[in-house]
Amino acid sequence: MVVGADAVGVACLSGPVLAAAVVMPAYGRRIPGVRDSKMLSRAQRERLYPKIMRGALAVGLGAASVTEIDRINIYHATNLAMRRAICRVSGRQHVLIDGLRVHRLEDFVGSYTAIVHGDARCYSIAAASIVAKVVRDRLMDRLAARYPHYGWEHNAGYATFTHRRGIEEQGITPFHRRSFARVRAIAIGEQLELDLPPENLDALLAPAYAAVSER
Repeated sequence: MVVGADAVGVACLSGPVLAAAVVMPAYGRRIPGVRDSKMLSRAQRERLYPKIMRGALAVGLGAASVTEIDRINIYHATNLAMRRAICRVSGRQHVLIDGLRVHRLEDFVGSYTAIVHGDARCYSIAAASIVAKVVRDRLMDRLAARYPHYGWEHNAGYATFTHRRGIEEQGITPFHRRSFARVRAIAIGEQLELDLPPENLDALLAPAYAAVSER
């Protein structure tokens, strides 16, 4: 039971950071096309997602909300999301994570190995990156229906021209990361914040959690 884990949405201006932890069969046949999610189109990721979900021995999802990102910073929030995803996989014997070692992560997830560019070098980490990206993109699609001025259905919260213009013209939402410099500049400017209550992150992710638990 070797877990591959990765997180997505780290550089976004809005939305949670989301992580996935995936256990692929040790001697199973590789799914053709699985690689770093950043190297795939959305259509390719959507096509691979159900194949990974069917072929994986276990899948865990974890997220850190915008509130947590602003409170503890994006680095610690990313590690928190990763830890939550990994801890949803029971019976794990070792963990592979993308990136550098994280202080005291072993206290929560057990033995692990950090692999720089792991999403491009490790099959299970690549699978986790695809799962995390698909789930997060779908979440941003749902939020885009409520906040239609930022192009989240296309940019997933990254700092594209459409997103930046939306912030400048419409102000910020409860899902914008106030601790990020570009968002903070708008927050303290003349634009009015949209006066809407923040959503419960677990409620927004409920369909994804349900899909994982029904595997």
